[in-house]
Amino acid sequence: MTTYGKYVWKNGRLIAWEDATVHVTAHALHYGSSVFEGIRAYNTLQGTAVFRLQPHMQRLLHSAKIARMEIDYDLDALCNAVLDTVRENGHDACYIRPIALRGAGALGVEGRKNPTEVFIITMEWGRYLGQEAIEQGVDVQVSSWRRIAPDTFASMAKIGGQYVNSQFITMEAHDNGMNEGIALDYNGHVSEGAGENIFVIHDGVVYTPGRASSILLGVTRDCALTLLSDLGYEIRYEALPREMLYVADEIFFTGTAAEITPVRSVDRIKVGSGSRGPITKAVQDAFFAITSGQQPDKYGWLTYVKQTEAGD
Repeated sequence: MTTYGKYVWKNGRLIAWEDATVHVTAHALHYGSSVFEGIRAYNTLQGTAVFRLQPHMQRLLHSAKIARMEIDYDLDALCNAVLDTVRENGHDACYIRPIALRGAGALGVEGRKNPTEVFIITMEWGRYLGQEAIEQGVDVQVSSWRRIAPDTFASMAKIGGQYVNSQFITMEAHDNGMNEGIALDYNGHVSEGAGENIFVIHDGVVYTPGRASSILLGVTRDCALTLLSDLGYEIRYEALPREMLYVADEIFFTGTAAEITPVRSVDRIKVGSGSRGPITKAVQDAFFAITSGQQPDKYGWLTYVKQTEAGD
């Protein structure tokens, strides 16, 4: 169940959730001209903290730059807006959705004369692939839908319209009784999940597709790479053939919504022993120790949401 916060940040101020609307002529509604982020705030032992706030908001600005979308707020202003929204909505933990979109105006593919509107939504939302998936893993399939090819879309940008591709991948997987789908890139190599990056472990080596495989450069992916390196594992960035998924000892997804989620089968072929493997668990343990506040945040990944004192 999703419970939205009482307030939404819109263009510099907090408004009531029910007032956070756009007009039916909004360019984004017709042409997918929006950029967005997904961020989590965790309830740590030291208080509510937003995870990787600056990298997420910087990626939002980069996505907007790629999309030729002007945003009137700089990085600091956007980060402060996120903290204000989480604080005013009183969340202990939540999912955060900043989105910038081309608003109402003339219809037509060229939308740069339409105003850009910026919203920040917060909601209390559980684990994207299910609570049990963190330990038990998920069943996935290789999708018949490919990821975008170079010079067709911009895979480094998190643009709303591009997620039609992700919708096709996920709907196909669900129709076939799977939790999620994995897409191949334009060359037939492993790219990523519908909304997650992928790591494949074989003979103790960790493989992950590089940016040339039409992936989004995930913020949680970056965290996993840091943790794997510090844990002493060898990491290789390679173009991965589909069959690598079938002989893998372990596979896991990363993403803000998915966090660190093991994959237990691909195309109904069991991955390794069919349960969460030791390397996946080691990354999970390190990740959740930081997001819970049980271990020091030596990487500076947490931004604490300090509550306003009475009378301030």
